[in-house]
Amino acid sequence: MMYKNYRYSELSQKSEEVGIIFDVMVTGVTGAGKSTTLNTIFQKEVAKVGKGVDPETMELNSYLFNNCFRLWDTPGLGDGIEKDKQHSKKLIDLLYKDYGKEKKYGFIDMVLVIIEGSNRDMGTTYKLLNDIIVPNFQKDRVLVAINQADVAMKGRYWNYKNNKPEPKLLDFLENKAISIQKRVKEATGIDIIKPAYYSAEYNYNI
Repeated sequence: MMYKNYRYSELSQKSEEVGIIFDVMVTGVTGAGKSTTLNTIFQKEVAKVGKGVDPETMELNSYLFNNCFRLWDTPGLGDGIEKDKQHSKKLIDLLYKDYGKEKKYGFIDMVLVIIEGSNRDMGTTYKLLNDIIVPNFQKDRVLVAINQADVAMKGRYWNYKNNKPEPKLLDFLENKAISIQKRVKEATGIDIIKPAYYSAEYNYNI
């Protein structure tokens, strides 16, 4: 599937009507797979992916998907206190970045928070939501997604031949999505829709 064509006519028409490009900030903790997700969506390498223990994305990078849709790759939290302070400021500045005098609001239209599928510790993600996103952005424009579905059960029950989860892993992912939805509500007060789960590496459920 060419993702570039997904709902293109609808978005293009709306973009022309309101005179803006739709902007999505992609964020999450270090290692959640933000850059890999962007590369899979674009179907080519647009964002450098970190190797080993060091993160690759340290600055804000924007990628124009087509003439009406743009995605922003952002540094992940979880690199240490000082780095997190620097990254937090960059994220907040982006949320408040506007078009200039003629526009009232910032140009970020949606925030996509990516969660690592194998990670049970949501503390840094809650910090990201509570300290950065919730105070500075509209709650109903926040989406959460679970990446790395292939390793959610430490690589078990993933069908590598067909690049999709087997029934036992699928059930686990469904329950994980519901659990995260409830935990986010309890920890942040945000009513999110049930997170989608996917594997950017294997192009599953993108």
